[in-house]
Amino acid sequence: MSEALEKVASLDRLPVFPLPLVLLPGEALPLHIFEPRYREMLVDVEAADRLFGISLFEPDAALTDRPEIGSVGCVAEVREVQAMGEGRSSILSFGVIRYRVVGFEEDERPYLIAKVEFFEDDPEPAGKLSEAADEIFGLFERVAKAAFDLSGNRGKLPELQKTDPERLSFVVAAAFNLENPAKYELLSMTRTGERLERLRTVLSNAVGSMEESAAIHKAARGNGHSTKKIDL
Repeated sequence: MSEALEKVASLDRLPVFPLPLVLLPGEALPLHIFEPRYREMLVDVEAADRLFGISLFEPDAALTDRPEIGSVGCVAEVREVQAMGEGRSSILSFGVIRYRVVGFEEDERPYLIAKVEFFEDDPEPAGKLSEAADEIFGLFERVAKAAFDLSGNRGKLPELQKTDPERLSFVVAAAFNLENPAKYELLSMTRTGERLERLRTVLSNAVGSMEESAAIHKAARGNGHSTKKIDL
């Protein structure tokens, strides 16, 4: 059993925070908690296991007042809490594992309690996944290096592990500012290979233009002196 599954092994219900965003396993998400019902939820979560669910919910497009049965979300673990006065808090949460909503529990609490099933990717041949992970790792390193150069060498390059292709796929996906539909599709996939293939397309489309932009930026910082001629 994975470490993520162990964290939720005793759970089949989860407080849910519907938001117009998608959280991925391994992704950090800061949140400002100010609504009374979610302030109450945070108190309850901190007193229990520090776990709650984040489900994509866009009220303008929804036919109900809650996420749909069968929809997929991600468990968030509260890592840091900073009180801001008047009951408000800033928290740092971290994606743990995915769940599928199978129902809702009706009780007196003002926030949603979902009945959930947790899941991870289906098993696939290790050799094939390893090859795909190596390719994604290489492409992402190139994109990250170009982004690092464009930022003026501020910050630090991300550290990735190739040994866990499923986790790698989510970490790479989280690094891109994807629209909700594309990000939700990646969250819902149950085959790591399929997710890596989708990311290969995203990375392949991004790497060339980012490296060219980084080269132009580097030449500009060198007062235009460069051994490579760039057509503008």
